Amino acid sequence: MEKKPPTFEEFIRARVVLSVPGMDAVEVRKDLVYKTAGGEPLRMDVYAPPGSREPRPGVILVHGGPIPRLGAKSIAYFTSLGELLAASGFTAVAFDHRFLGPDRIPDAAADVDDLFSHVRANATDLGVDGDRIALWIVSGAGAFLNAHLEARPPWLRALVLYYPVLEPLSASSAPGRPFPPILIARAGLDEPERNAAIERFVHDALVQGASLDLLNQPTGRHGFDMLDDEERSRQILRHTLHFLREQLAPR
Repeated sequence: MEKKPPTFEEFIRARVVLSVPGMDAVEVRKDLVYKTAGGEPLRMDVYAPPGSREPRPGVILVHGGPIPRLGAKSIAYFTSLGELLAASGFTAVAFDHRFLGPDRIPDAAADVDDLFSHVRANATDLGVDGDRIALWIVSGAGAFLNAHLEARPPWLRALVLYYPVLEPLSASSAPGRPFPPILIARAGLDEPERNAAIERFVHDALVQGASLDLLNQPTGRHGFDMLDDEERSRQILRHTLHFLREQLAPR
């Protein structure tokens, strides 16, 4: 049976297709302001395991786009992904940034950088271990990736890329510092151009010595982890949680 593209209503209501015990009990701090731009506050939500204020490894969720208005952090996908991560022992941060159109990429990139700085500067209050952070980058947010791969900050312990838009990987500007481990989840039914760019990125990353996991959902659409309730989609999400536990473990 051919899979149809989701309607907008289906897209904004779709939750991740994996559930774990405790997702309904996580603690959520909503609408915290992480910066003000042009007189408008930009906000984040923080998801944490219940009953504990000790620092936890952090997973920052970076939404794609362009999206014509702020509010992506509050759609069901990100709220359920935040719950999944918090119930799995992480502190998750979902936030809005200004990827409102192709011309706003510079604004969005600045927001992403400022969010990272804000989380690390306020790590104790947010319940985050500021030296154990992973980025979970979705779709068009791949546009913000290369700068962080080039800098390779020591706090960036892992990268998770779900059906990302990827540019060619440039040569390292941080000689001697290894890439953070990378996990890429690819949607088999995605646009051929997007998957071809993923293949080129994988090749470049491997040539440069990256540790990389490539997972394929062969019957998955773009957004398979919320749109395709299939065992392979759940396997990829479980593998991703295992990957994060390994990479964010204390050293």
